[in-house]
Amino acid sequence: MGGFFGTALKGDCVFDLFFGTDYHSHLGTRRAGMAVYSSENGFDKAIHNIENAPFRTKFTQESNSMHGHLGIGCISDFEAQPILVRSHHGTFAITTVGKINNSAEIVDEIIKEHTHFFEMQGGDINQTELVAAMINRKENFIDGIRYAQEIIDGSMSMMILTPKGVYLVRDKLGRTPICIGKKEEGFCASFESFAYLNLGYTAYRELGPGEIAVMTPEAVQTLVTPGKNMKICTFLWVYYGYPSSSYEGISVECMRYNCGQHLADRDMAERGDIKPDMVAGVPDSGIAHAVGYANRSGITYSRPFVKYTPTWPRSFMPTHQSKRDLIAKMKLIPIHDLIKDKKLLLIDDSIVRGTQLRETTEFLYESGAKEVHIRTGCPPLLYGCKYLNFSRSTSEMELITRRVIEDLEGGKPDEETLQKYADPESKEYKTMVDKICEKLHFTSLAYHRLDDMLDSVGIDQDKLCTYCWNGKE
Repeated sequence: MGGFFGTALKGDCVFDLFFGTDYHSHLGTRRAGMAVYSSENGFDKAIHNIENAPFRTKFTQESNSMHGHLGIGCISDFEAQPILVRSHHGTFAITTVGKINNSAEIVDEIIKEHTHFFEMQGGDINQTELVAAMINRKENFIDGIRYAQEIIDGSMSMMILTPKGVYLVRDKLGRTPICIGKKEEGFCASFESFAYLNLGYTAYRELGPGEIAVMTPEAVQTLVTPGKNMKICTFLWVYYGYPSSSYEGISVECMRYNCGQHLADRDMAERGDIKPDMVAGVPDSGIAHAVGYANRSGITYSRPFVKYTPTWPRSFMPTHQSKRDLIAKMKLIPIHDLIKDKKLLLIDDSIVRGTQLRETTEFLYESGAKEVHIRTGCPPLLYGCKYLNFSRSTSEMELITRRVIEDLEGGKPDEETLQKYADPESKEYKTMVDKICEKLHFTSLAYHRLDDMLDSVGIDQDKLCTYCWNGKE
């Protein structure tokens, strides 16, 4: 995944840029960068590897040495960015969030014009460099941005730093957000809406789908009006968004709380024989679900284990599965007095590979738990995301649902069969859930239903992308 932050201030912007970018550290742990511009010194840029040290540590020197009134910064799990480009449009810096599915075709087309690309580690073209090359194919800068948006299969949001201002470009179906903050000295733009609150900004507005705007210290001016259709990623509320963020006016924390209430309603109506002693959330993204569940059901909320956060990175980020498994187990510390001889109902945001939750369940049993019932804050993930670089679901065969379905079907299922497994009223769905429950050693398992989850968000369901659950675009 990744996130970005931009600033346009009457004075120096680096302090705000440094902390605003740092507030996106939950979205990536591999690469980070900042670029600034001032009329006196021109462009300045820095990129660091942050796999072994946090953003603040790696960019402390730049926070003191860089100066400018315009700036962009990013956290990324993939390509190094922002990149600095010199072209017939002039010099600009660019950072992106998104995914290009047809990059090979686009590269082949551009290479015909005798253009070359630098390569990332592993031989992949830097996605952000490719976007810059697409922009440069058109004579007009805005036409170049629109051209890139049109030919990309996937999604692409951008921040582009120029001497005139910071261009803000939300992907054409608004799958990821760009939120604007305002204060007396100017404006900022952010993936996460909370990132600017402690820097003195107040919420100004969000860009619409496909909107292109230019941000200066004086104003945020729309250059291309938003489109009417939106498909914002629902998984932002389910998992990726920080609890204090809001998208399209809907709080992440409140949405997760609503999910917990719906899960409790379903359990009380359909599984009344299950009587846990306490409800707990897998830290941190399962906690709001658990509070909502406990308040609705009347079952005590408790914390039978805590996450040791001072030094452990997010467990799904390391490249190797063995390291992910190790960190998932080591960073969760059990509180034995709250586990021994207890019947626990544990809520996590989702089940992807199943490895982490199986490890968690096993250490609860080892710590003396009598029962461990699992509930999830979203439906079964059946499809790998086509639109965003979500490292949690890059390969469909990494999904436990797909592995179980293939075992049940004796081979790779066709689309019609997959749709049966996506239907919570079907016998195929029930068989799949029972098999996952058995495979991961849970006492019981129930997923959040798609209709309940969409109701938990509370906006027009036609505006929400649900592809990873039902394969519908």
